[in-house]
Amino acid sequence: MLFNKKGSLIGAVLAVTIGILVIHVNFVIFQGLFDAIVRDISDYRNGDILVTDEADFIDKSDLSIVNWFERIPYVDAATPRLSSTAEMNMTKNGKLIEETRVPIVGVDPFRDILASTVHETVSEGSYVFSRNSIVLGTSVAEDLGGAQVGDSVKVLVVDRWGQDQIKRFTVSGIAKSPGGQGFDYTAVVHIDTLRDMMKRSGDTGSFMVKLNDPSKAFEVKEFFLRSFPNDDFLAETIEESAEQQLAGFRSGIAMINMIGYFGMMSSAFAIVTIQMMLVNGKTKEIGVMRAIGAKRKDILIIFIFQGMIIGAIGAGVGTAAGLGYTVYAKETKMSFNNSLPLEVSYNWEKIIQTALTSFALAIIASLYPSYRATKLLPVEAMRTV
Repeated sequence: MLFNKKGSLIGAVLAVTIGILVIHVNFVIFQGLFDAIVRDISDYRNGDILVTDEADFIDKSDLSIVNWFERIPYVDAATPRLSSTAEMNMTKNGKLIEETRVPIVGVDPFRDILASTVHETVSEGSYVFSRNSIVLGTSVAEDLGGAQVGDSVKVLVVDRWGQDQIKRFTVSGIAKSPGGQGFDYTAVVHIDTLRDMMKRSGDTGSFMVKLNDPSKAFEVKEFFLRSFPNDDFLAETIEESAEQQLAGFRSGIAMINMIGYFGMMSSAFAIVTIQMMLVNGKTKEIGVMRAIGAKRKDILIIFIFQGMIIGAIGAGVGTAAGLGYTVYAKETKMSFNNSLPLEVSYNWEKIIQTALTSFALAIIASLYPSYRATKLLPVEAMRTV
């Protein structure tokens, strides 16, 4: 009786399967994009822990801070950085080209390659290797008329006293990162050179700390702050330091998830419609069963059991299809138009929750059609025999 309307049964199973698959695809794409942005902010800019000074620049020596962090087993590396804004100009094909308000970052080239992956984004040339070399982000290079490795660039920075400091650099590399999350809109120089230009000898803007176990970030951060109680240090995990950048993405993901669950509810309405069709199509069988003594409770259980079968098969097929898509996205390092590669993960809690929710909705969607089936009187049902 349950399977003599296979087309309708398959349709109900597909409704559940599609609802689950939509949620899995949304999660892989949007959560993967969010995690990819967090990954790149951590790898390029903030690390797992970002240390700054609440009021001013950090005046403790780089060596003392770096050595303190690197004696902790969870820490892979730590590196100092200093940031400012610069004006740049260069002569290209006999034409002077100027670019203003360019973010410029000073790095320790030997420590930075241990704590950051910015050096891996240098697609042409090499990373900063001397105090007179500069790495331009691909967007900065384009704005300067197509700067290339070996070109000379004049950089102006305003020092701490408000005086203009000008220095000429040789372009050693061009940086380009997938999705532009790296230093594509920034210039990178040696930190000591930028200190000299800013008249900030020994000062540091921040320390980027990379851990081999990111889950220990809060623990390391608290330990650091307790170790320097008399300083105005501000230590933040990646979630804290990038909160403003990530807040909008979190809202977007929540909205997408909500749309996905509304889609699952739509599949529940489809199950109601299909179940009603199944009830109408089985009027004769219901009449025969009632005539030979079946109670309303028996009819109710049969159709609820049918809803359980639909929910179980749909949840199983939908979850398998969703996991298949997740594996494909992870193994192929899925990206769109060669942009930011997604950071795909298996959230088993969400996978199980989605499957159980779809199963429960299938059962709930079967309640009303099951109730309608019990209301059929034997005499009325037998008229169709």
